[in-house]
Amino acid sequence: MYDKLTQNDIKKMEEEILHRKLVVRKEALEAVKEARAHGDLSENFEYHAAKKDKNQNESRIRYLERMIKTAQIISDESAEDEIGLYNTVDLYFEEDDEVETYKLVTTVRGNSMKGLISSESPLGSSIMGHKVGDRVFVKISDKSGYYIIIKRLEKTVDDGSDKLRSF
Repeated sequence: MYDKLTQNDIKKMEEEILHRKLVVRKEALEAVKEARAHGDLSENFEYHAAKKDKNQNESRIRYLERMIKTAQIISDESAEDEIGLYNTVDLYFEEDDEVETYKLVTTVRGNSMKGLISSESPLGSSIMGHKVGDRVFVKISDKSGYYIIIKRLEKTVDDGSDKLRSF
């Protein structure tokens, strides 16, 4: 995996793991026990649903622990006039003649539907370190790409409000 994560990402993952182990796991085990008491397990939908929820929780815990173990820790600091993690930018897309606003985040927080783009995506990696007014080529493949112009940069810090993505 080797995702690039900040120390704050690791902290949020550890908090989620703790919550899942102490709260969700206990609730899931209780739900399985209660559903099992209803009788015939082969036709007991509640039992199968409770087992599925329990297994999904355990899978999420293992996934987060593996991400933490294999993560490459990166800094979220950048120069005052350069684009870095957690900064909000307005980008002018020349081909579309449109301006769009994005916030640059780590992979585990990326959600393009909410304007959160990963620093490892083609767009995110292309604009990292650039300044307002720069014209940047975003390479999509060996044969295609597009140009954008950075119109505005708003320096922000990680306030922890961006949720970690679930899989």
